[in-house]
Amino acid sequence: MRRISWMLAMVLVLSALLAACGKKDAAAVVKDLNEVVGEMESYQGAGIMTLHTGDTPQQYKVEVWHQKPSYYRIALTNAKKDVTQIVLRNDEGVFVLTPSQNKSFRFQSNWPDNQGQVYLYETLIRSITGDSTRQFADEKESYVFDVAANYNTHALVRQKIWLNKSDYAPKQVEVSDSNANVVVDVKFDSFKFGTEFEKDAFDMQRNMTAATQDGSKTGNSGAAPAEQTGKGDGKEPANPQAAPEQGSEANPSGTVSDGQTGVSDNTDQQGSEDPASGQGTEEPTSAEPEGSDSFGVIQPTYAPEGVKLKDDQIVEGSGDYSVMLRYEGTYNYTIFEARPQDRAVSLAPSSVVDLGFTFGMLSGDALQTLTWMTDGVEYRITSADLPVNEMVQIATSMQEESGK
Repeated sequence: MRRISWMLAMVLVLSALLAACGKKDAAAVVKDLNEVVGEMESYQGAGIMTLHTGDTPQQYKVEVWHQKPSYYRIALTNAKKDVTQIVLRNDEGVFVLTPSQNKSFRFQSNWPDNQGQVYLYETLIRSITGDSTRQFADEKESYVFDVAANYNTHALVRQKIWLNKSDYAPKQVEVSDSNANVVVDVKFDSFKFGTEFEKDAFDMQRNMTAATQDGSKTGNSGAAPAEQTGKGDGKEPANPQAAPEQGSEANPSGTVSDGQTGVSDNTDQQGSEDPASGQGTEEPTSAEPEGSDSFGVIQPTYAPEGVKLKDDQIVEGSGDYSVMLRYEGTYNYTIFEARPQDRAVSLAPSSVVDLGFTFGMLSGDALQTLTWMTDGVEYRITSADLPVNEMVQIATSMQEESGK
């Protein structure tokens, strides 16, 4: 009897040890995550990103491709307007593409090495492994980390990251502000490691033309990249060297504009004057340019504390309809809005800024300009003293505003 009791006790101890071995703590998971990133060659993910920055949540389809060492393709599609913008990194540089408007901007940048992106796997894992005060939870099918947010705005403070237990693929990310309100929510519908991409999957010309060839805005519909090329038209893959060299002219269809503004050199410095002085390169006019495409005046719903609108004016220049808004106070800045024609510009140093709903381009040093495009309208915020995180908040507040 005593022998049976001893054997039963041993079985119970072994069962407890086996159960303990099957449950990982935060340190073990972090160690595994470092190994996953170190051995990772490629991945492809897709999901829905929701921004809770306005009165009504805005949804965007997100598709992410990555291939070592530094190839990236991120497509953001406005679910409501069905307009896609793509940020692409390949051997030729970094591109921001808007296929539906046949516009492409190229510039030199080490993006995304110098910026965090809520939908990039490396960014999420770096946030987890780099936060020594991380909080950890073991749920039924997920490991959940609560860590500090490290993005380009001070409004985002914390983030919760859900990882699949089986392969550590991301399932969901919630980024919150200082009041614990969720500002950005990303839910991945799919995520696959070790994706085999076609040779030209990260080529600029291929991504610009794929939308029209495939009859969709993204040209992908979430299918694996290797299954999306070489269909039907019999065309050769796009030549990776087809992108124009620095400072080249835009082609007649306006496919490529090298630079960060999308306007010609003689108007590239619009808004570079002291916003409060009114001494700019254009003369304001209340007359709308003949034959222009008016969109009204789009005003941001956010302004930094102590800042007020000084004036807004229609600007006459090269036949384009454009608007200038000047703000003064704690910070002085100018906002330009225009529907630019396709023109050639020179390559200028700039960096990609993730605005959540689209990608912006930040250029300048003492005088900085944040440029982005939405629905064919180009926006530029120029200032000598406005912090970048404030620029981002202003831009975000303009995303769903209509002209007045």
